[in-house]
Amino acid sequence: MTRISRCSWLDLTKEDYVQYHDREWGVPVYDDYILFEFIVLELNQAGLNWYTILKRRASFKAAYANYDLKKIAQYNHLDIENLMKNSEIIRHKKKIEAVINNAKCFLQVQQNYKSFSHFLWSFVDFQPIKITSCEEDIELMKSISNKFHLGLKELGFLFMGPIICEAYLKACGVFNAHDMNCFRYNEV
Repeated sequence: MTRISRCSWLDLTKEDYVQYHDREWGVPVYDDYILFEFIVLELNQAGLNWYTILKRRASFKAAYANYDLKKIAQYNHLDIENLMKNSEIIRHKKKIEAVINNAKCFLQVQQNYKSFSHFLWSFVDFQPIKITSCEEDIELMKSISNKFHLGLKELGFLFMGPIICEAYLKACGVFNAHDMNCFRYNEV
C-alpha cells in the first residue's frame, strides 16, 4: 500500500485534522459565508494551536448565529457576556468583540466591493499563487499578506494582523502553501 505524502506540519494521528488538510486547507474559497467563517476561526487562533480551534469549529458556528452576519453585527453587551460564559468557544473578550466588529466591516465590504470574495481575490489578480520554499515566494506571500492586512485595517477590521492574514490566505487557498511533496500541492 502506497503512503500518501502530506504536509510535514500535519498531525496524522488526528483524523479530523487529516480530513481538514485533505479536503479544505489551501483549497480556493470564493463563498463569502466560508470566508467569514475562516475570519472567525483564524482570529480566534491567535496565540493558540490550530487544532484547538478546529475541534471547536461547530461550537463557533452555533455561538455566532450560524455565521449570519446581520445577526452578529447586532450583538450587544449581553450577547458578549453570554459568549464569555460559553466554554465551547474561546472566551477572550477582545476576540469576541473583534468577531462582532468584523461582521459589521464584512457587511460594508460586501456593499462596496460586490462581495468580500471579490475584495479578497483582487489582492492576487483573482488567481491563487503557488508558494514554493524559495525566498522570493516567501517574500511575495509576506508582502501580499501585509497588503491584505493593511486593507482590512483601513476598513476597520480587528485582530487581523499580518500573521493572521497570512494564515487566513493560506487556509482560503489564496496561497497554495502545501509542502511541495504533499499530494495536495499539485491538486489545488
